[in-house]
Amino acid sequence: MLKHPIVRIAFAAAVSLTLAACSSGAAPSGGANPAPAATGAAPAPASGGAQAGDSTGVTSNSILIGATVPLSGPAAAYGTIAKASDAYFHYVNDNGGINGRQITYKYLDDAYNPAQTVPLTKQLVEQDGVFLTFGGLGTQDQTSVRDYLNSKKVPQVIVATGATTFAAEFDKYPYTFGWQPVYQGESLIYSQYIMKNSPNAKIGVIYQNDDYGQDYLDGLTKGLGNKAAEMILDKEPNDVGAPDLSSQILKLKNSGADTLFVFETPSPAIKAIVAASQAGWHPTIYLNSVAAPVPYVQAAQKAAGDDAAVNGIISVIYLKDSVDPAQANDAGIQLYKQVMQKYYPDGKLEDGFNVYGMATAWSMVDVLKKAGQNLTRQAVLDQMANLSETDNPFLYPGVVVKNSPTDHYSITQEYLAKYATSANDYQPLSQVIDVRGQIKFP
Repeated sequence: MLKHPIVRIAFAAAVSLTLAACSSGAAPSGGANPAPAATGAAPAPASGGAQAGDSTGVTSNSILIGATVPLSGPAAAYGTIAKASDAYFHYVNDNGGINGRQITYKYLDDAYNPAQTVPLTKQLVEQDGVFLTFGGLGTQDQTSVRDYLNSKKVPQVIVATGATTFAAEFDKYPYTFGWQPVYQGESLIYSQYIMKNSPNAKIGVIYQNDDYGQDYLDGLTKGLGNKAAEMILDKEPNDVGAPDLSSQILKLKNSGADTLFVFETPSPAIKAIVAASQAGWHPTIYLNSVAAPVPYVQAAQKAAGDDAAVNGIISVIYLKDSVDPAQANDAGIQLYKQVMQKYYPDGKLEDGFNVYGMATAWSMVDVLKKAGQNLTRQAVLDQMANLSETDNPFLYPGVVVKNSPTDHYSITQEYLAKYATSANDYQPLSQVIDVRGQIKFP
C-alpha cells in the first residue's frame, strides 16, 4: 500500500473561470463514433417497459449502453468522464470484449440541465433500446429520470454523482445504483476532522442551491451533531450558473466565520475562493472533492494573485493520481496511460476526471462479465447488489467497491489531504478513513 504519497488530484491543465466546454460528443479517437444503436440491437422496449430479466440492447455480439452527460453548459468540465469511460470500453473490445460481445456506449449532451436529461434519456430507452444506462451525470439530472427508468425496469447504474439518495434509497429504486463516495459521507469525514482538530471553529458555508449542495450541507450538519447550530454561523446558497458570488462571500465573512466550506462544482468554487481573497478574508477552506483538483485551485490562485487564497485548502481523495511520481510505476496508472494514449489521445493524461471515467468503466465491465453469457438486466442487478471489488486498478490502494443486498454504499473510504502552494500539490493528512455504517439518510 502506498504510504502518504505526494498527492496530485490531477485534472485538466488549463482551467479558466468560465470552464469552456470539454468536448463535441464524438467518441475518443481510435474508436468508432457511438452509433444510434448497436448493430443488430434488439428493438426498443414496447410501451409499458421491459422486464427485469430481458436482454433489450444485447445481441450475440454486442451490448448497447447509454447515458446523458454535460458535454456543454455550466458543468462541461465533467464531459471528459464519458470519453475516458468510452476509451476503456474500446480497450476492452479490442481485448476480447464482454464474453465475446462488444460494448457500444452512446452518451448524449444534456448540458447539465434536467429539462434536457429527460427527453434524451427517453430517446436512449424508447428509440435506441439501450440495455442499461451507465455513468449518467449530475444529481438533479439523474434524479429527474430515476422514476422513469425504474418504471421501465431499465438499470440506471454507476451514476456519476455522489448524491446520498442513490445509495440510500435502493428499496424504493431497485434499478438504480451509485458508485462513488456519497456526499454526506465526505462531509462526515470533514466534520469528524474538524471536531477533533478545530472544535471551536466558526463555520460559514457556501453551497449550490439544489439537491447536490444540500446533500453536502446535510452531511456536515449531521456530522457536527448537537454542535452544528453553534458552529455554523451562516449558510449562503447560490443558483447554478450564478455569475458572481461576492455578496454571499461578504455575508459569510461578516458573520465572523473563520472556516469556509465550499460545496460547489468547479467554476463557482473558483469564484468563491477568489471572492474571499478579494474581500481580504483568509479562512481555513474545506473544498468538496468534485471541485478540488489542482488545476482549479491553481486557477483560483492565479485569479486571486495571492498564494494565501488557496494555501491550506482541505479536501478528500480516493482515486490514483496519474502524474504523481511515486505512482509512476503503478500497474493501474500504466494501464490508464496506455488506454488514454491509444483510444483517447486528445484527452489530458493529467486530468483526474479521466481516471474517474476509467475506474467506473472498469467496474461496469466487471459487472457485465460476471453477469455471464446469458446477459440479462436481472443478472446485472444481481451483480450490482453483490458487488465486491478489491482490485479496481484505478482506485487508491485499500479502497474497495462493495455492495450487499442491504448496503449499497459502494465506496466509503477516502483520505484527507491539504493543498500546499510550496509544492503546488496536495499533501495527505490521514490514512484511508472508512465511514461505512456511519452515514445516516435522510
